Amino acid sequence: MNPRTVLLLVLVSLVSSQAHQCRSDQALALLQLKNDFSSMSSLSPAWIPDTNCCNWDGVICDAASGVVVSLDLSNHNISGEINSSLFELTSLQRLNLANNAFYGSPLPPLGFEKLGDLTYLNLSNSGFAGRVPIGISRLKKLVSLDLSTYLFDGGELDTPDLGALIGGLSNLQKLYLDGVNLSSNSMDWCQVIAKSAPGLQALSLSGCSLSGPIHESLSKLQNLSVIHLDLNTLSCEVPEFFGNFSHLNELSLIDCELYGLFPYSVFLLRNLKALDLSLNPMLSGYLPEFPRESALEELILENTNFTGSLPESLGNLKSLTKLGLASCHFSGPIPLSIAKLNQLVHLDLSLNGFSGKIPPQVGGERISQIILSHNSFTGGIPQSFGRLQSLTNLDLRNNSLNGSIPVTLFTLLALQVLHLNLNKLSGELEEFYNTSSSLETVNLSDNELQGDIPRSITELSNLKYLALASNNFSGTLELDLIGRMKNLFHLDLSSNKLSISNASGNSSLLFPSITTLKLVSCNLVMIPPFLEHKLHMTDLDLSNNQIGGAIPKWIWNIGNSTLSYWNLPYNSLSYLNLSYNLFTYVDGPLPNVSMSHSSMILDLHSNLLRGPVPLPPPNTIILDYSNNFFTSFIPSNISSYLSGTLFFSLSNNRLIGNIPPSICDAPYLQILDLSDNSFSGSIPECLLREVSVLQVLNLKGNQLQGLLPMNVSSQCSLRTLNLNDNKLEGQLPRSLANCGSIEVLDLGHNKFVDSFPHWLGNMSALKALVLRSNEFHGRLGHPLGGNYTFPKLQIFDISSNNFSGHLPHEFFENLKAMMIDPNLSDLTIGVAYLQFDSSDRYQNSITVTFKGLVLTFVKALGILRSIDFSNNRFEGSLPKSLGNLTSLVMLNISRNNFTGPIPAELGKLVQLEALDLSCNQFSEEIPESLVFLHFLSFLDLSNNKLVGRIPLDSQFSTFSNTSFEGNTGLCGSPLSKQCADSSPPSPTFLFSESDHEPNWLFIFVELGFIVGFSHSVLDL
Repeated sequence: MNPRTVLLLVLVSLVSSQAHQCRSDQALALLQLKNDFSSMSSLSPAWIPDTNCCNWDGVICDAASGVVVSLDLSNHNISGEINSSLFELTSLQRLNLANNAFYGSPLPPLGFEKLGDLTYLNLSNSGFAGRVPIGISRLKKLVSLDLSTYLFDGGELDTPDLGALIGGLSNLQKLYLDGVNLSSNSMDWCQVIAKSAPGLQALSLSGCSLSGPIHESLSKLQNLSVIHLDLNTLSCEVPEFFGNFSHLNELSLIDCELYGLFPYSVFLLRNLKALDLSLNPMLSGYLPEFPRESALEELILENTNFTGSLPESLGNLKSLTKLGLASCHFSGPIPLSIAKLNQLVHLDLSLNGFSGKIPPQVGGERISQIILSHNSFTGGIPQSFGRLQSLTNLDLRNNSLNGSIPVTLFTLLALQVLHLNLNKLSGELEEFYNTSSSLETVNLSDNELQGDIPRSITELSNLKYLALASNNFSGTLELDLIGRMKNLFHLDLSSNKLSISNASGNSSLLFPSITTLKLVSCNLVMIPPFLEHKLHMTDLDLSNNQIGGAIPKWIWNIGNSTLSYWNLPYNSLSYLNLSYNLFTYVDGPLPNVSMSHSSMILDLHSNLLRGPVPLPPPNTIILDYSNNFFTSFIPSNISSYLSGTLFFSLSNNRLIGNIPPSICDAPYLQILDLSDNSFSGSIPECLLREVSVLQVLNLKGNQLQGLLPMNVSSQCSLRTLNLNDNKLEGQLPRSLANCGSIEVLDLGHNKFVDSFPHWLGNMSALKALVLRSNEFHGRLGHPLGGNYTFPKLQIFDISSNNFSGHLPHEFFENLKAMMIDPNLSDLTIGVAYLQFDSSDRYQNSITVTFKGLVLTFVKALGILRSIDFSNNRFEGSLPKSLGNLTSLVMLNISRNNFTGPIPAELGKLVQLEALDLSCNQFSEEIPESLVFLHFLSFLDLSNNKLVGRIPLDSQFSTFSNTSFEGNTGLCGSPLSKQCADSSPPSPTFLFSESDHEPNWLFIFVELGFIVGFSHSVLDL
């Protein structure tokens, strides 16, 4: 090499080395800055005095002057406060303090204005709080400003005036103020931004307390490539001009209360890569025909009102990685073109109305999540799913899939979650090999699978959640095998045809991680012994087995452990269900586990338990002791054990004595069921006078006597009051009208003496009124000629009283709930009373009587419509307005003194299944219109004065002589008396037919309520 060249290189090297030497004042400022931080993770290379600060981590210097021009301390867990020494670095062009831990620390009010060369400032996600310094508004060269604060980062920034902050930042291209409180500019933010930053390219204002509408001035920002306005209450339509942003790459409008039709043109923007409109349930729209050149990578429309089908052109989205359409209103099949989406990683089409078969190929080899749950897919699971090596989550639950389960799914190395429950999958599960080491969740419940449970499942070493309930699995399952799965915390084998074999060895070693165990209907004859050693159980359900004898003492210790930090006793058990077994007694008192933080559901109903009522743990929120043989009385201090209880049932036992008034002191009690016992005395006045939380009070089937409390609380929240079958007397308290939310009022089978309580008609929620078998008297009409209401009444029983007079036709004209199609009605009886969990329902039942036959409806009270006025002293003609009650299912007006013809309008009651007009004085012929009552299965017209031919119809031919006997003027089949005219008349079609199917469940029991707690929802 030429000597001159060598010399030149040496000189250049020396000059370069000197040029990058940090100035001492810059190093000093940096060290002072570091010293004022409370904590700072290690920097590499470390900031060490007397070393070149230009080589320090996060520091970049100007090559010529040695001043610091860039400082990046992001992601270093820095805390404390920012020292004024930062502002001595006056040549800074870039400053990044993002993602640190300045939780709640304010930004310095003065100093930022000294950093006049800054083009990039990022203080995001570091927990700064308070006012945004006004000095930032003087940084004229600023191109990118990020002050975003996210949830849980410890603070909130706000600015009193957005215009004052960015009004002088004319060079601004990127503005990120997510989480900054801009409420003072909530209405004019669009105008301020459009005027202040005409060259803006990125705008992110999520969670800034902005309001809508989105002003048209925003359309001037034609360079926008990013728009994020999530979590603002915009409450407006998406403007059409969004479709004119030709440079737009990202548009995110999550949870903005948007409505109207989303602009079709936005989908067609050639540069659009990400579109997220989720959580706007009032925003509607449909998918377009996607062009071939579409750049879309993410399309998220979850929880919107988008409708229609997926277009075949979906396959044109070759760059699509994420498609989220959950909780919309899409329908139809998935197009086969979805197989072309080779880049697809995440697919979620759940909670829609998709139907047809799942395409044989969905996406390509990269797909990680396939979520198609809660649709109407049919056919089998595609075999190709068993070859998707990147698949981590497959969720096909709640469809109508059939056929067998591809065994290869259990061998996918990446698969972690497999939900196939709530389908119609059948056949046997085959043994599989090369089991997945990643699989953590397997839910195959509620299918039609059969045969043995394969032993291979026990070899899924990382399995945590296994649910095989409600299938047809059979054979014997050894707990020894499945109990060795060390990571398993949830096991549900309920409702199969299995026999469970208990462990033969050291059972304490089984199920080391188990917290939830459900063995409902598993033919158990004893409690599995290994449970005695489980200290972390939260849910245990052994209901509907044949376990007898004592409930052991040790079962109350399940879940007992110690909070090590505080050394306090702790019990994690929150759900214990031993119902529907053969237990005969509780071994010892239940423990006081009030130190437990967890609330408990304790269900012991439907056993053979005897003796005094066990006092429950004070933290019990649901307590069901019903359908046992408990004797004795309720302790006088019962409320001290119900301090957090929402539901308490002792129904159908053998309890005696008075109902203790202290039960009113249970502060949260919503449902109290003491029915079908032998309680005596009067009803504690406080139950109706003082409580404001109680929603269900069921005291039926006891020996309670005396008057009802006269002063019902003005804050009464009762929705069901059942006092049937007691010895109560006197008048009904008019203050019952304070219970404006009451839906079911059953006072039948008592000794009440009163006139018809017309004032109940103002209770607009009332759906079932039962006054049967009392001593009510007088006319049904309003005494002052007032309006008749009862708009939601659908079950009306005043039978076996002393009512008299004519039935006012106006009364029936107001029973609106009996005039509408029950299948279209939103009326239900048996609503979710418990506010903490809508899956737990208190299901009412109701009783009607026909010719001595007691029928209790417990299934479809939402569509049951019934009127029973039998066994009174009504007279006159039957109002024609009864024919307007077209959804009526049962009508019983027997044993009165009605006269005149049977109204032909009754032929309009096309839902009617039972009609009893017996033991009256009806005359003339049976109306031909009754032949159109095609659902009629019970008819009694006996003991009247009817004449003429019995109508000829296939339905009428099913009734026996007893339906017509006692009418000497009747003739024709099925009576033996023949008519003089042998030619039958042709029926005249007067009314339209109905094709609604009846759907009733009859149970021959007394009026009552059905109670049961499980984790499933009761459909009413």
